[in-house]
Amino acid sequence: MEPEKPDPNAFSYDPDKNYDEATMVQQRQIEKQIADEHPLVSERLSFDQLTKEYMEEDKIYQSKIEDLQSRYQFFRKTRGDGNCFFRAFGFAYLESLLKDRSDLKRFKEVITKSKDTLVELGFPQFTIEDFHETFMEIVEKVENGCTIQELVETFNNQGLSDYLVVYLRLLVSGHLQKEHDFFQNFMEGGRSVKEFCNQEVEPMGKESDHIHIIALTSSLGVGVCIEYMDRGEGDKVTSHQFPDGSQPVVSLLYKPGHYDILYK
Repeated sequence: MEPEKPDPNAFSYDPDKNYDEATMVQQRQIEKQIADEHPLVSERLSFDQLTKEYMEEDKIYQSKIEDLQSRYQFFRKTRGDGNCFFRAFGFAYLESLLKDRSDLKRFKEVITKSKDTLVELGFPQFTIEDFHETFMEIVEKVENGCTIQELVETFNNQGLSDYLVVYLRLLVSGHLQKEHDFFQNFMEGGRSVKEFCNQEVEPMGKESDHIHIIALTSSLGVGVCIEYMDRGEGDKVTSHQFPDGSQPVVSLLYKPGHYDILYK
């Protein structure tokens, strides 16, 4: 017996009902559910949590998780909202400064000077100052020796966390435009570097690729190791260091379309 098909005439349009508002309410409910179930930055997790995400029969991913476990002890999830690379990088690097302050002075000087550099490149000063000020407040919180838990709470404050992400995006945009002669060679579709920045870098929620990683790590002078876990051949994950030849301070796990934080 075939299942009964839905009656297309069963839907009755109500001219007095605001369907746009109903859609927005539903969207807000979905966003709230995501926020409740997936914090912007999670606590540290064991790899058992990652193993559970894939079926036992999925030999490719199971073997690659085993490879990760041979070199890393924990991981920390970030919310998959298109900003995960910037949020993961920002949290992981600031957390590393809580444990080893040797790079703190240099990093603070880089961030302090970056505001004037962005203004010189044509970014509006009143906008830059707002995001820069919040970024510096978070850096100073680390400088004053906040706890890791306080840093987690800061990154799970949507307003503060998003301001930090915005500033990191602006740093990437600024670096790409400053070095446009070099990066123009990597632009596809006939776009200029400026157009790429306007469309793929500065807007929130836009996913990050190699070009974003190269620009951010180069502009800040911070080495990052990305462990690529995908369905490529072999039972090992593929590691890449950015910039080339650097000593990684931060390790991130990349699964197609998403970044999490790894801990040795």
